[in-house]
Amino acid sequence: MSLIGWLQIALVLIAVLLLAKPLGLYMAKVFSGERTFLSPILSPVERGFYAVAGVRPEKEQGWIGYTFGVLAFSITGFVLLYAILRLQNVLPLNPQGFPAVPPDLAFNTAASFVTNTNWQSYGGETTMSHLSQMLGLTVQNFVSAATGIAVAMALTRAFIRSGVSELGNFWVDLTRATLYVLLPLAIIVALAFVALGLPQNLDASFAATTLEGVQQTIATGPVASQEAIKQLGTNGGGFFNVNAAHPFENPNAFSNYLNIIAMLGVSAALVYTFGQMVGNRRQGWALISVTVILLVIGTGAIYWAETFGNPLLTAVGVDPALGNMEGKEVRFGQAMTALYAAVTTGLSDGGVNGMHGSLTPLGGLVPMFLMQLGEVLPGGVGSGLYGLLVFSILAVFVAGLMVGRTPELLGKKIEAREMKYAMLAILILPLTILGFTAISAVAEFGTSSILTPGPHGLSEILYAYTSAAANNGSAFGGLTANTPWYNTTLGIAMMLGRFAYLVPVLAIAGALVTKPRVPASSGTFPTDRPLFVGLLIGIILIMGGLQFFPALALGPIVEHFVMLAGQSF
Repeated sequence: MSLIGWLQIALVLIAVLLLAKPLGLYMAKVFSGERTFLSPILSPVERGFYAVAGVRPEKEQGWIGYTFGVLAFSITGFVLLYAILRLQNVLPLNPQGFPAVPPDLAFNTAASFVTNTNWQSYGGETTMSHLSQMLGLTVQNFVSAATGIAVAMALTRAFIRSGVSELGNFWVDLTRATLYVLLPLAIIVALAFVALGLPQNLDASFAATTLEGVQQTIATGPVASQEAIKQLGTNGGGFFNVNAAHPFENPNAFSNYLNIIAMLGVSAALVYTFGQMVGNRRQGWALISVTVILLVIGTGAIYWAETFGNPLLTAVGVDPALGNMEGKEVRFGQAMTALYAAVTTGLSDGGVNGMHGSLTPLGGLVPMFLMQLGEVLPGGVGSGLYGLLVFSILAVFVAGLMVGRTPELLGKKIEAREMKYAMLAILILPLTILGFTAISAVAEFGTSSILTPGPHGLSEILYAYTSAAANNGSAFGGLTANTPWYNTTLGIAMMLGRFAYLVPVLAIAGALVTKPRVPASSGTFPTDRPLFVGLLIGIILIMGGLQFFPALALGPIVEHFVMLAGQSF
């Protein structure tokens, strides 16, 4: 590790924190229905969408109606995307002449992008036509992210309102998240990416002659526009197979900085938006503090592990002073690869600028563990915020047990009903991840896809289902996931990780919104102070990660000690 490396990391995090307040205030106005500087331009467009769709924006929904809207919209998006992929060969904008996507891969991809996971069992530049990339994948990058924001806003209103049943209108929240937040930001970031050298065209692949005189096929396409919403919406699905390690997706240090800031920007600002809307900005900063502390710790752990080096490489003559550079781009180095890995897995982004399967065992453990915490650092756009609030409910419940009082969060009493829904949401990750991993680790159709046997092979499987259920999308690249078993089960894991978590969250919102907001008393546990920050970090680590320790011990931890012994599998 070096001072320069830490200064690079600090520069990105400071930029995100400076962005959180103005963007958070802007989004608070958007979702409160207040006028913004974009209203003169976008309000007529918004009203036009409502008129065409038959939406009455003033008619709000209870939690069941809101949930039905989310599920109906997502199912429709899944069907349309599946159809585009299966009919790709007869649809236009396919200059490479790519065939239709096979059924199991189309199912996996449709589930992936509708759930904001963006797991890719394929190479984008060799599988997807320009139409599939733009009309299929990029559209879902917008609306799946907007769906997460909408659910977060519904839960936010549950803390604001008292004695009512309405949480807002899903179609209004979806439209405003897309039109006022994601689309303008995506235009700005896409133009910046084009200026930094990312392609943006509808051309087919072309042949080039390398310096060695070898013919190479170069793929281009609408890269910058997809890259922008890939990061802003914490989607992570890259245009190219190697994602942001590809020079056309991430050509230099400046584009790398912009990638990370775009990843964190909206999610962090939404946490501030929550504080602003509930009338307690300190609450927003307290939640942001939790995410920053854990992200910095995670980044530091990866950075240390990768600069520590790999004894196996040292044994074959690689200079140990360089640390572990396997799987990393020299134009980014270890510090920015470590930050990128921690951010993309602390979020539900999944984009990568280095190969996670090439990290040292402890370096690879950290991204896996960050996902297993529930993707709340600060998580996906919207989904990270409502995940943080679920953990906050658990934290105040624990605090209430300690002092013998009914727990409260922002004036809302947390009772048995909310706790049952919170536990349903929390338990879905370990059940899905460990269940599918156990089957795949013992069955031939699961183990046959492993590249590296032994502990690393278990890590490949565990990482895949962790990434899918946590709606992340990154991978330990050694696993051959494009098989009927993995395509199907990973798709199911993505659906469970998204919707089996989302429905209890909306049920919590439905329970809280009917309760009166009671004023704080001398016995109220303050949730905007350092003590709560520490308690919430402890709850996230214990409730989010403790159940995965045995599996991690069998995978990356065993591999670490084997590596120290100078052995390999």
